[in-house]
Amino acid sequence: MTRAVFGLGPLERWLADDDVTEVLVNGGRHVWVERRSARGGTEYVGVLDDGVIDTVIERILTPVGRRLDRTHPVVDARLTDGSRICAVQSPVAVDGTCLSIRKFARLGVPLDRFGAPHLVDLLIRLVDARCNVLVSGATSSGKTTLLNALASHIPSDERIVTLEDTAELALDTPHVLRLETRPASAEGVPGVPMSDLLRTALRLRPDRLVVGEVRGVEAVELVQALNTGHDGSLCTIHANSGAEALSRLESLVVQGTPSWPLAAVRDQVRASIDVVVHVERATDGTRRIESVGEVERHGDNAIRTLADRTGLHTEPTRVRR
Repeated sequence: MTRAVFGLGPLERWLADDDVTEVLVNGGRHVWVERRSARGGTEYVGVLDDGVIDTVIERILTPVGRRLDRTHPVVDARLTDGSRICAVQSPVAVDGTCLSIRKFARLGVPLDRFGAPHLVDLLIRLVDARCNVLVSGATSSGKTTLLNALASHIPSDERIVTLEDTAELALDTPHVLRLETRPASAEGVPGVPMSDLLRTALRLRPDRLVVGEVRGVEAVELVQALNTGHDGSLCTIHANSGAEALSRLESLVVQGTPSWPLAAVRDQVRASIDVVVHVERATDGTRRIESVGEVERHGDNAIRTLADRTGLHTEPTRVRR
């Protein structure tokens, strides 16, 4: 009864289950969960009563000052424990309200969960050498989790500024500033986009920048920051391979600077990123590093493979320190 009145109703039972990593509601009623122990796939677990999902979403959004209605049918937010939510309402959600709650991982996942010792050793050396690292992968491939694991190897005396659309990173280090974007409100309060956060972060004396995801014109600010002395920074991007990650970063920069020649954009991107780490989700649900590649400054080949799941291919030729 307490959960029904004050909490998130019947969803609380799955949110309280440490084995559950994601709770999904389809069509306003049907509940699916993803379990850590299942290692892939989702499980259908039950049906909500009519109207319950609307009450749950209202309880989530009211404290954070966001809304879900016909004028704002899509919303992203986070719970007080850091869990990330996305809700979509009719008419955008054709069959009824949809909700996704990606639970916040209270304990970080260590690097060795992503790959063999040769990969872990290489990545730790690259972080220590202050290389700028771009983590690429598809949706739910483990990019943010890997980013968190990489950042855990940054020395504790360095000042880190994290920038995210929805704060998910939980760095176990004493000197961290966490910044989060804010959408414009229905009352006319202007939003704070990622590009503004990047400009602000540079005035906060960061030793390293950690960007949750590069997805828009903020790529211009990021590339310029990485080319002006902010070495050792980490970020993620959606892509199907390391080479595609660089191409996508180039296209995002072009969107923000359409007057720049493509050759100049390519030079700027390749000068800003040292290493691309591509991560994938296997068929059994495990997230793993597929490849680590060093970005080539010149020539037709964008990336030179340093290592993959099978072993270490070659040593990096360039470090920042």
